[in-house]
Amino acid sequence: MKLVVANLFRLAALALLLILLFRTEWLSFLFTPLTNNNAPAVYTQNSLASLAAGHLQLVVGSIVCSAVLAVAGGIFVTRQSGADFLPLSRAIANAGQTFPPVAVLALAVPATGFGAMPTLIALFLYGLLPIFENTVAGLKQVSPQVLDAADGMGMNGTQRLFRVELPLALPLILEGLKVATVINIGTATIGSTVAAKGLGEVIIAGLISDNTAFILQGGLIVGLMAVLIYDAMGLVEGAITRRIGLRPA
Repeated sequence: MKLVVANLFRLAALALLLILLFRTEWLSFLFTPLTNNNAPAVYTQNSLASLAAGHLQLVVGSIVCSAVLAVAGGIFVTRQSGADFLPLSRAIANAGQTFPPVAVLALAVPATGFGAMPTLIALFLYGLLPIFENTVAGLKQVSPQVLDAADGMGMNGTQRLFRVELPLALPLILEGLKVATVINIGTATIGSTVAAKGLGEVIIAGLISDNTAFILQGGLIVGLMAVLIYDAMGLVEGAITRRIGLRPA
């Protein structure tokens, strides 16, 4: 029963997202009461589907870069040779999360210009902490007995890392990726303040024109994308961990 309800929720959320992206006019009767002075109820200055695609490109690009650096950093500081760098690495990752994205944009624009690049920098920094911390936690939770067994089988450090440690740490690493992705889907809306293509354009247009309908459209699309992508990544995580034997089939 729970599975049926979950699948119905997924289908309803996906259907609503597709309508908002491709047939927003079907919902104009819901948005019209939120407008003032006969303002348009549906955002038509740009394609919502195109804006959503640009939004996701920013998120995917930043998460890939964050994941590469954070996972590599997590591996390094959990090796004996890099253990002394854990406090420094953790401080850098924390700084990336706590430094306001708007401030990052303000600092990056003079160096990179307007557009996607300053937004990618801000999202990259924002995505480091959850992935790094989960990588470190996942690698540190591997049982010493398991590591001793791997050594006893004649594995060298690289073989032990890729055949034993990373597979066992994978659920936590994937959880960090999910959290970072959802955070960046919401945070990417600020990119429109520096001319990056994204759904923030709809929200900002609503704020400028005092049109709550636009704000709600942009917010709904971002929220639905975050929920559906988080859910899809959870399903992928479950399939991967079952395949490598970390969860029952």
